Amino acid sequence: MTALFDRHRAVLPEWLALYYRHPIEITHGEGRHVWDAEGKRYLDFFGGILTTMTAHALPEVTKAVSDQAGRIIHSSTLYLNRPMVELAERIAHLSGIPDARVFFTTSGTEANDTALLLATAYRGSNQILAMRNSYHGRSFSAVGITGNQAWSPTSLSPLQTLYVHGGVRSRGPYAELSDRQFINACVADLEDLLGHTREVAALIAEPIQGVGGFTSPPDGLYAAFREVLDRHGILWISDEVQTGWGRTGEHFWGWQAHAENGPPDILTFAKGIGNGMSIGGVVASARVMNCLDANSISTFGGSPVTMAAGLANLSYLLEHDLQGNARRVGGLLIERLRAVAAQLPLVREVRGRGLMAGIELVKPGTDEAHPEAAAAVLEAAREGGLLIGKGGGHNTSVLRIAPPLSLTVAEAEEGATILERALRSV
Repeated sequence: MTALFDRHRAVLPEWLALYYRHPIEITHGEGRHVWDAEGKRYLDFFGGILTTMTAHALPEVTKAVSDQAGRIIHSSTLYLNRPMVELAERIAHLSGIPDARVFFTTSGTEANDTALLLATAYRGSNQILAMRNSYHGRSFSAVGITGNQAWSPTSLSPLQTLYVHGGVRSRGPYAELSDRQFINACVADLEDLLGHTREVAALIAEPIQGVGGFTSPPDGLYAAFREVLDRHGILWISDEVQTGWGRTGEHFWGWQAHAENGPPDILTFAKGIGNGMSIGGVVASARVMNCLDANSISTFGGSPVTMAAGLANLSYLLEHDLQGNARRVGGLLIERLRAVAAQLPLVREVRGRGLMAGIELVKPGTDEAHPEAAAAVLEAAREGGLLIGKGGGHNTSVLRIAPPLSLTVAEAEEGATILERALRSV
């Protein structure tokens, strides 16, 4: 493993992050488990950064990929593509957006980049509203609207970005307010901000901030924002790259927790839909999607193989009610983790929905972020046979837990037990 690590460092960028003091090579997986090159088995509570949505080596998906690859792997969007049309039809219906059109990309970053292109072209403005502590990808435009400093390496941007309160409920100037007061304060902040700007193209927001540490506002915040946005003609982009496809349990999409005024104008997705295959995309009404007055294609977006994977994966998700499983098993897991956290001064908060949970760590007796503890727990969990993630806007001090949505109750209990031992060891 050391030899491969040395080769990695010799040819890849220093800023390409790796987990663990001694990085592991994952060679294969099955169900909710993966194995490393030394043969050690791990319970996977991070799913390739929320991407292995249903299960590792899901037979229905691997067969669909194999069958399609045996026919044709690639053709580009210059030709009719039956699997792409079929998946677009299903996603357009599921999106809730009237007269929806779907454009496929190869990643969430590219999806958000496309959404920004659509919004700025439609509105004739390069001003974007984004949430503090947000993350939207690693392209030049996506970095420019990311409100998490740890993932924003440059201040240069083609966009003028203005940051809004509301993405983090339990920190900041409004943390002590009730949910209704919190929403009212954030709406007042938005109104005030718009009073000092020229025409704004769109607000982009994650219903639950992923890299930011699985933080979220009270339900209804974005519905309240929408009333303000509609008065100004500003579009709402819901970044569903991490919240989509039923992971939160209570809803199929994250925006549905804020649904009083209907679906967003633009919805982006990626990660889980392909169960590991590279699929991203944008959904918007025809009036917005068709606003571009120049030609465009996607060489790799919507490839026959990835579309076949997406169709098989989405069918499995719906037929086996994995959203319901996320609600049931995720609810049990979060309550179990909260019971553990109540005994540990190291844990400030356990938050999340469904199979999307965050554990925020602080220095005991303070409200100060504790990234060293998060790194230590990550290592201890791996030693115990559990893979988790980390993130957060406060120096990467949040443990991120997002297993495949087919997680069983027994596996949830096993993972919670390993995580409890790891937390106590720190």
